[in-house]
Amino acid sequence: MDPKGQKVKFNDGHFIPVLGFGTYAPPEVAKREALEFTPFAIEVGFRHIDCAHVYQNEEQIGQAIRSKIADGTVKREDIFCTSKLWCTSFRPELVRPALEKSLKNLQLDYVDLYIMHYPLALKPGEDILPTDENGKLVFDSVDFCHTWEALEKCKDAGLTKSIGVSNFNHKQLEKILNKPGLKYKPVCNQVECHPYLNQRKLLDFCKSHDIVLVAYSALGSQRVKGWVNLNHPILLEDPVLSAIAQKHKKTPALVALRYQIQRGVVVLAKGNNKEWIKENIQVFHFELTPEDMKTIDGLNRNMRYNEILFPDFQCRSKPGSSC
Repeated sequence: MDPKGQKVKFNDGHFIPVLGFGTYAPPEVAKREALEFTPFAIEVGFRHIDCAHVYQNEEQIGQAIRSKIADGTVKREDIFCTSKLWCTSFRPELVRPALEKSLKNLQLDYVDLYIMHYPLALKPGEDILPTDENGKLVFDSVDFCHTWEALEKCKDAGLTKSIGVSNFNHKQLEKILNKPGLKYKPVCNQVECHPYLNQRKLLDFCKSHDIVLVAYSALGSQRVKGWVNLNHPILLEDPVLSAIAQKHKKTPALVALRYQIQRGVVVLAKGNNKEWIKENIQVFHFELTPEDMKTIDGLNRNMRYNEILFPDFQCRSKPGSSC
């Protein structure tokens, strides 16, 4: 981490803020929430904005960022912006056009980080989840190492400063790391990670290869039907987390976020409530003890909230699970 303790250095020399603002929301509110909450997040101090083509709100996030640049709150170089390559654009010739589309929507000349969203290719086209006449997902036979080569070219072209992956397991990471002619290593691997799924083995592997782990669903998950198992317990109601939070006079959410930062994990915090967004930035105002960290480590259940409840997708994506 840098001296301020609020950034981590990538293996390519760039830095990423350890706390990011997550922008996913259910489709029916994604655009409205992006316009309402992204400017507020920047106002209270967030400088790392995590976006994706599949969230379908990059245009609104771009408007929010431009508004905060226009009013003098930030300069472009103050903002760390991530976008993600969706699975329908994994063919090498589709990678740069997909990034250029995100840049146009975001009204940016470059993103700070561009990552492959899943280690799985889907049939190209306008449909986010292309299906056949039986309603089953249609996959595409693309070697993601070829997709990676196209990402490397985007970095060389200055369209993105850094490139990484998301939802990769260690074997899939090794496939890229061992690829003949590799020019750039992935700088990060963004995965579901929280006290019920602490990803210890994957974190150790990533650290050994100088790859930063980025945690999404760090507070459990938004309980979105069809993507998340609604039967799982609510993380922030865990009595152990609540007891540690009470000891520090903080909320369980802040404890869960602080836990990741002290492990060297970059953590994303979604906010669809201004009070929560304002609260999350306070993660730098306290520290967990070694005993707290050990206790939270003991909560691990290897339990995923984000199961992506499409049977054929789940079946195909299990090799890409990040545990």
